[in-house]
Amino acid sequence: MSETIVVGSVDGIANVRLNRPSLRNALDAKAIAEVTHAFRSLSADSALRAVVLEGEGKMFCGGADINYMRAGLDLDEEANFEDALRLADMFAAVDECPVPVIVKVRRTALGGGAGLVAAADIAVAGDDAIFGFTEAKLGIIPAVISPFVLRKIGQSHARALFMTAERFDAARALRIGLVHEIAGDDRLDAAVAMKLSELKSSGPQAARAAKQLAKLSGTLPAGQARLWTARQTAERRAAAEGQEGLRAFLEKRKPAWA
Repeated sequence: MSETIVVGSVDGIANVRLNRPSLRNALDAKAIAEVTHAFRSLSADSALRAVVLEGEGKMFCGGADINYMRAGLDLDEEANFEDALRLADMFAAVDECPVPVIVKVRRTALGGGAGLVAAADIAVAGDDAIFGFTEAKLGIIPAVISPFVLRKIGQSHARALFMTAERFDAARALRIGLVHEIAGDDRLDAAVAMKLSELKSSGPQAARAAKQLAKLSGTLPAGQARLWTARQTAERRAAAEGQEGLRAFLEKRKPAWA
């Protein structure tokens, strides 16, 4: 992997770090391709328990790289369409990663950076973090991130924030559901470590299945949801991991995965 992002893995926990601190970890065509590739590659790792997505240095992601935006001025509509599809594929790769994805937000998450926050499962932000779906300020719209953002914050907040393109603080991001926990800068790493500890106490396969449950259950018609959720319950209870977890609970001991 090049210097644009850095990917590592220790004890089943992967780390994907945007690595352009002098450019606010801004997204350009190369970064977009490498983040997409990284998450697709990690998705094939059966031993993986979680992924932490973060930015190198003092901020998470300031949005699109200025030179990347300048290059877009020379593209016709069809070329822009293909470029937008590649951007959409990056957010989808994060969203579709089968294990929990935790995003650690320092200072800034604007535009596509805020989209990455929305695509992740668990967002932990510094109490001084600033967010914004700022595209309308540039005469464009946050189209490719909108499916992920709407699932997180709902239409009401999206309509307000997409149109004004205003920046907002971590407290508001927490209130509308874009992030799940805020912490002081000196406690941010510890807050992420605590989330990882909680995840590791869950059954590895159960955590994967629980992610799919949260994503899919609410999209099914009532009758189909009844059958599908019952089948999911039965499969997990009969699986070796479910059997071990229930036995460990009844025997007042830690399960094997812990």
